[in-house]
Amino acid sequence: MSDELLEGKLFTSFEKLEEFLNVQQSCLKLNLYENPSDEDDKKEFLLFKRLSDVLDEYQEQSYLLDPYLEAMVTPVVNCLRSYAKSTVSNRQQGSEVRVERLSTLLYNYVKCRGYKTIIRFFPHEIADLSVALDFLLLPQSLIQNSIQWALRYVVLIWLSLICMIPFDLAQFDEVGRDDHTASVLESSTKAFLGKAGLEREGAALLLSRLYMRKDTADRLSPFLEWAQARFETGDVDVFTALGVLQVICEVVKSGPSNQIQQESIRLYALAEAIDRHRTFSNNTAIRKYKTKLLSRIAIRSLPGMNLERRKRRLLAGEGDFYEKSIQQNDIKVPGEVENVLEHLFNALQDKDTIVRWSAAKGVARISERLPLDFSDQILETVLSLFSMHSITAATLYDLPAIAESTWHGACLACAEMTRRGLVGQARLSELIEWLSKALYFDLRKGAHSIGSNVRDAAAYVIWALARSQDPSTLVPFSQELAQRLTAVALYDREIHIRRAASAAFQEHVGRNNLFPCGIDVLRKTDFYAVSIRRNSFLVAALQVAKSRHEEYQTFLLNHVLDVTLRHWDPAMRELGSQSLGSICLENLDVFGPVALEKSTRILNSIDVSDLHGGLLALSEIAIAYRKTADHDSREVHMREIFRCLVHIPFDILVGPRNAIVTAAACRLISITITLPELQPETTSIPQWKKIVDHSLKNRIPLVQEAGADAMASQSLGILLGAIDYSVHDNALLDAVACLLKIAKPSSAPKPSIEARRNCYTAISRIISTIGGNIPRYLSAGVLTSLFECLLNGLDDYSTDQRGDVGSWIRIACIRSLTTSIEVLMRNARTIAAFHTYLPPSVVHSAISGILKQGVERLDNVRQEAGECFLRLFYTPLPEVQNAASWQLPGSPILKELFTSDHSMGWNEASWLFPRAVRLLDIPEYRSSVLLGLVFSLGSKTESIYRPLAASLITYVKLLPVTNKERGYDLHTLVEDLIARAKSNLASNAIVIPVLQTFNVLLEGDALTKIFDDPLGSKRF
Repeated sequence: MSDELLEGKLFTSFEKLEEFLNVQQSCLKLNLYENPSDEDDKKEFLLFKRLSDVLDEYQEQSYLLDPYLEAMVTPVVNCLRSYAKSTVSNRQQGSEVRVERLSTLLYNYVKCRGYKTIIRFFPHEIADLSVALDFLLLPQSLIQNSIQWALRYVVLIWLSLICMIPFDLAQFDEVGRDDHTASVLESSTKAFLGKAGLEREGAALLLSRLYMRKDTADRLSPFLEWAQARFETGDVDVFTALGVLQVICEVVKSGPSNQIQQESIRLYALAEAIDRHRTFSNNTAIRKYKTKLLSRIAIRSLPGMNLERRKRRLLAGEGDFYEKSIQQNDIKVPGEVENVLEHLFNALQDKDTIVRWSAAKGVARISERLPLDFSDQILETVLSLFSMHSITAATLYDLPAIAESTWHGACLACAEMTRRGLVGQARLSELIEWLSKALYFDLRKGAHSIGSNVRDAAAYVIWALARSQDPSTLVPFSQELAQRLTAVALYDREIHIRRAASAAFQEHVGRNNLFPCGIDVLRKTDFYAVSIRRNSFLVAALQVAKSRHEEYQTFLLNHVLDVTLRHWDPAMRELGSQSLGSICLENLDVFGPVALEKSTRILNSIDVSDLHGGLLALSEIAIAYRKTADHDSREVHMREIFRCLVHIPFDILVGPRNAIVTAAACRLISITITLPELQPETTSIPQWKKIVDHSLKNRIPLVQEAGADAMASQSLGILLGAIDYSVHDNALLDAVACLLKIAKPSSAPKPSIEARRNCYTAISRIISTIGGNIPRYLSAGVLTSLFECLLNGLDDYSTDQRGDVGSWIRIACIRSLTTSIEVLMRNARTIAAFHTYLPPSVVHSAISGILKQGVERLDNVRQEAGECFLRLFYTPLPEVQNAASWQLPGSPILKELFTSDHSMGWNEASWLFPRAVRLLDIPEYRSSVLLGLVFSLGSKTESIYRPLAASLITYVKLLPVTNKERGYDLHTLVEDLIARAKSNLASNAIVIPVLQTFNVLLEGDALTKIFDDPLGSKRF
């Protein structure tokens, strides 16, 4: 996934409050007992959707709503309360759709801000209990409908709030029916524990609150007994098991201590029963709740961590003060805690993140309630998890894939313990040593890698160190931490890791001020600077590596050479090599030899990724020497780097699966080749010509282009485009003539489709090379020939056993036309008689042809055409007289259709074709676009046919029969289709799609009006 994503909009306040309240007020005025008409239903749907969209917009900054929540939520809750009271008393059903929307709005509040915040605005009078409970149990009412899940959820959390009021439930019991209210409340709520939706969450919350009440606490024991029996026999489904565990976890968390201690044996037994059934032990959520349950039982069996104890823990470290306080408190640790910790250590290695995260928090919370020596032993055990899979591994990259879970769990546990001040100075050195390795944890697994979560968690631990450790204890490690965090913030593959490392660096700079040049480096590696990978590698890294940051220069250089150049992702190696070259330029005399030596050593590896990275690095080092060295020393360095190819066996360089190595070798050859190396008698690498020959015969464009940059051979088109004609101007006209000849499909001998594609690509490269000096090298007539060649290429529909290979030609022509027009427009002021070099008719023909390709059947061609069209649309007009002649016809329509919504691409047929059919309203593009649409309809590709047919039928139905003005009409449309078929009667590729188009329009009754028209029925 690309890093270059736009940041979401950041708000500073709830800007839409007034609008939101007005819309909500309109919704609350609706009569909940009256069903809306179809028209009203659509309007109401849009009103509620506006409210939902606003809340979704503030989902990431929901705290901005806090000052206004009472005014927003209370009216909605009161409306629901009134409906519930009225329904209970009158037994009326009400409007299903309106009640559903009202309850969904209340749920959206909960989703946006969390139930703990929203529930504060629910009514909680004693009288509300009977209202809410009767409403929940009302038979054959709307709340019993399956689609009213949101209504049931908000009523359940409403009841959970009412249950917290300190009143006796017995006062609601009728005479002779003791404990009836509590029984009904419990039995009705238990029925929801087996639901798959949010009702289970609400029911679990309600039951936990019920069991924590003094007057109903005795119901917990039967509930646990019932749950234990069901778990032991396996007579319970997964959803019910989850609901039960949610109830118990909430009770153990907040219930009275004596209640938990009395039931501790049964709670432990229930947790053990889960492991006896594979269905439960294989379920991630159940394992998470089991881990949470065990850790909470252990926590409740230990003394509480009050504020005074926490301060002593943080301040005392390993001093005598805390030891004396522990002796005075004489904490007794139950034996069951040890068993719980053993389970948590195993859970830290669980395959699922949520289980590891829950275990990490449990370990830390238990540790902070234990004496210091006990918690230190726990930390020692956690640190030993890092070495569990490291004993047999020679390096970090030799670890097994299973080590990812273990390392991630260990990092999370360390982070939670660090936040709580449980890492003493004696353990700090060992912890930072493991964190230094965890920051680079990146294991390749098939076509991807694992370990980003480990690196993220490691950054979290370092962030926590800044907040919990005394600065004096971090002094010995400050420079190492600064260097490693900077390297990760600049050179990690994942955007969230770079940001996490930057955040950890910022925390240390802000709190401890121990990092060298901390503020200056932070300014260059902040949240936004590292967000885009290319900017991070090539801009931010270079700024940090400047000469005044000596503490970081060498480390960053070594990091690139040791880590980035050996990364599994080729894009990382390419960017890393470019960054290496930029750093070397800062001090080439010092960094150049070091980089050259290490890059050469990499070439001795047997890993293709290492070889590729080493070759790329050597190329960038060579470029650096070419920029700075004098002529004599430059040739010495070029020959030295060129000779490095000898380290790689020839069969690897030309191996069938080593295309990237071959391409990198050819690039190195093209950069470092010198005159002595060209001569067979004096060359140090006799096989270099064979490497280039092999690359030029390769079918992969990347390898061909690399070979063409090294030497001219069979890939003539690429070679002719790569020549710098500002130096070799006498060869330009011959090169153009050669390109025009090869590009013709009728040339003898017939060129391959790849060769012709390369020629079309070379045309734009030539125009880009000579740029504003075009009149000096090419006449207007020659340039016109080049544009005609490209325009003709848009009609190439060649096929062979590989399919529509002509699409390669069409894509190349689309790109070349776009680039060429951009270059000429940009340099219009420097080109005399500009209108002869780029006539407006050529631009309009190019746009017409590109739009035709943009509505045809191949997704990749449409996407390329759409991107290039937008480039041309946004290209400024040339700065010449009568510039309006180059203005695109129908610009307002084009802007409306294609520039307002970038959420989808032109390859998405359902997005494109409702817009594309409206291009027929622009006369200049009508013929080409209509032909493209006809071709797409004739393809019968399902993903294209349906949205295009529906869009075309809708468009044609809106056309008038005749139109005296310039607009399109049914007569003209039919005439255009018939004329297109008549002029190509011998071509089934055109006639059949035209007939298919008529068939679609007739089946959709789109041509009915034309037969009702007297003139139309006579003409057709």
